[in-house]
Amino acid sequence: MKSIYLSFIFAMLTVNLFAQKETFDVFTYQPIKNWKQEKTDKSVTFTSMDEAKGTFCIIRLYPSLDGDADSKINFDNSWKSIVQDPLGAGDAKMEDISTEDGWELQTGSAQFNKDGLAGIAMLVTATNSSKMVNMLVMFNADSYTKTLNDFISSIKLSAVAAKNNNTSIRNGQPVSNSNNSSIVGLWTNYILETTGYNVGGMPQYTAGYLRKEYQFNANGTYTFRNKQWLTKAADITFLYETGTYTVNGNQLTIIPAKGKGGFWAKTNSSKEWGELKKYTDYKLEKTTYTFEIINDPTYGNGIILKPGKPTNRDDGKFNAPNDPYEFRYSFRDQESLIDNPPGFTIK
Repeated sequence: MKSIYLSFIFAMLTVNLFAQKETFDVFTYQPIKNWKQEKTDKSVTFTSMDEAKGTFCIIRLYPSLDGDADSKINFDNSWKSIVQDPLGAGDAKMEDISTEDGWELQTGSAQFNKDGLAGIAMLVTATNSSKMVNMLVMFNADSYTKTLNDFISSIKLSAVAAKNNNTSIRNGQPVSNSNNSSIVGLWTNYILETTGYNVGGMPQYTAGYLRKEYQFNANGTYTFRNKQWLTKAADITFLYETGTYTVNGNQLTIIPAKGKGGFWAKTNSSKEWGELKKYTDYKLEKTTYTFEIINDPTYGNGIILKPGKPTNRDDGKFNAPNDPYEFRYSFRDQESLIDNPPGFTIK
């Protein structure tokens, strides 16, 4: 397994110029053929399992986020949140530091055993100024060595990391602000539909998804969109709302001006719209939320909206029955994954 450790430190130097590459955040990489790939705005995961032999290998890429200028501090924080806490691993055995295109790489590994899943966890944390990005590998057999080496050799980290989202955050704690700049940007809640079954501790996904998002603009206007494409639903549902907003301390007031919703037929592709079936009555609701902005060292900045009641735009309650109503969205510095229906306009 030592060869795998060394590959994590040095293999990012090699770029395969002839393979068809894909990108995720600052990563450019060659997908692994015949491995299951799951891609969301929060991670890209490659999985290979051989149930007969009891072997597995899981590779996960995380999006870049704000960190510390000290690469070891970034690694230690990431190790605790990505490996130590969720997997029950001990302290990391560290490899020598290396640098790639302005990124300083910290690599560590340890054994883990969590809920019947046991093996080696290896984390690479790359730091560029005060930006950081993580790659996690979990495996339990040397038979994956060549595939891991080939995949790591295909990776290239871009020189530009995630954009600053202008939120005010200190030491991972929520900070109240008295101006709109604290929430300017795109905030999303993207969920992949699952079958309800897990294999090896990993959820099994379908082609379906639920996507909600707020776009808060610096001029005090906003757009809200909600698209649902579920495998067992007959239609695609879509809601769209625009208006203005104000921020006063930790109070966010949404003042809708226009809104619309409807049902569209499906096609053979989850990416295409069928014909419009009907529009729905959509009630516009002026709502004041108490909000918190929190920096998660694993997934980046998030916002918690607490209206104290259900809302048409946010849907129903998904947290515990006795907890107050709250809705969570993640900051996204990439383009939206929601597309409008063809010819859709707000009237």
